[in-house]
Amino acid sequence: MELTILHLYPDCMSLYGEYANVAVLRRHLEAMGVSVTVDTALFEDTPDFAHADFIYMGAGTERTQKAALTALLPHKEALRAAIDRGAVVLFTGNAMELLGASVTDAAGRVWPCLAFAGFTTEEHDGREPVDVLACSDLLPGWVVGFMNKCSETHGVDTPLIQHVEQGVGNEGNAAEPEGYVSGNVFATHLTGPVLVKNPDFVDFLIKRIASLREWALPEALPVLPYEREAHAVTLKELTAR
Repeated sequence: MELTILHLYPDCMSLYGEYANVAVLRRHLEAMGVSVTVDTALFEDTPDFAHADFIYMGAGTERTQKAALTALLPHKEALRAAIDRGAVVLFTGNAMELLGASVTDAAGRVWPCLAFAGFTTEEHDGREPVDVLACSDLLPGWVVGFMNKCSETHGVDTPLIQHVEQGVGNEGNAAEPEGYVSGNVFATHLTGPVLVKNPDFVDFLIKRIASLREWALPEALPVLPYEREAHAVTLKELTAR
């Protein structure tokens, strides 16, 4: 079994250590005997979407987000073609916003985005760093993490997370949906090592990749040392508040 991961703009869109999401997914896959290649694309590169099986982009500053958008827009149709043939996509942090129709920055400038979905984002001057405790219909148990956003996203019809218990959802409020999902495209404003913190999310993505590639999975997926224990500690701290 072979798999190619394409990491988009890791030099500029890895503000909170998002590179770890690629690293942990790779470790899980290699523990299953999968031969994993990680390709990267910088702003000046033409991303090789044609050979990518999993495509990832993490969070950046508001400025580097716009630079990533400018770099990615000319390759929009190649990314769409990769999704159509079964590549799995995960965008975290403010990379999620690029999948929608537009981002309006704090100065009022409207930035047309990929328009893979109809939602829109509006940035504001206030920033809200919060720990997150949430639940998704796609994942067992609780989702834990962190977000530091200065935006509100409106018009998401198919959220990844149905209820945010602690933290804020797409529109900036607690107790509302968060993220976006459509087919094999997944996105969330959660930042940093989301997959490191949520091993069930890793397992879910592996199962989705395996299904699309018609792989036979082992009876039990690999568990890396201490990852479940770390999730349990974080969950205990958040639920005690």
